[in-house]
Amino acid sequence: MSRGFVREGDQEEPVVIPQRAVLPDGVINYVTPSGFTALHDELKSLENNFSSITIEDENERRREQTLIQGKINLLKERIAKARPIDLKMQPQDEVRFGATVIFKNLNSNSSQKITITGVDEANVAQGKISFTTPIAKVLMGAKVGETIRFKLGNEVRPLMIEGIHYQESL
Repeated sequence: MSRGFVREGDQEEPVVIPQRAVLPDGVINYVTPSGFTALHDELKSLENNFSSITIEDENERRREQTLIQGKINLLKERIAKARPIDLKMQPQDEVRFGATVIFKNLNSNSSQKITITGVDEANVAQGKISFTTPIAKVLMGAKVGETIRFKLGNEVRPLMIEGIHYQESL
């Protein structure tokens, strides 16, 4: 049909499906056991939301279904590629994936605690950072008492590892 016979009101905006947290190409999607459970819980929630859509307007219902189905598809893809890491198998005296690390910035004499998690679990407000972040990469392999150098812009921060522990539920 010619575009001249289509009313403007008939044009639907395409549904924009928000992308999940960025996982660089070729990087394995490591997750903690609790992160793996959270992904499955999120999937159940989305499936429940999809099956309980009660929007009467056909166009709005279709848009909502498209949005939720798109999120489900992206999540299923992420779950299929997820590789849960057994935190008990990590070297307990070394910073690895899943570690909660306490370190001191020797420049400011302030301590900070972070947990290294998967990209879908990361939440800076909760002190959870992705294993793909620069600080997580620089901390990997460090042991208690060691000082590592973290370059942030033009500044180099010496960070001394004060504690490392692993816990099942993050």
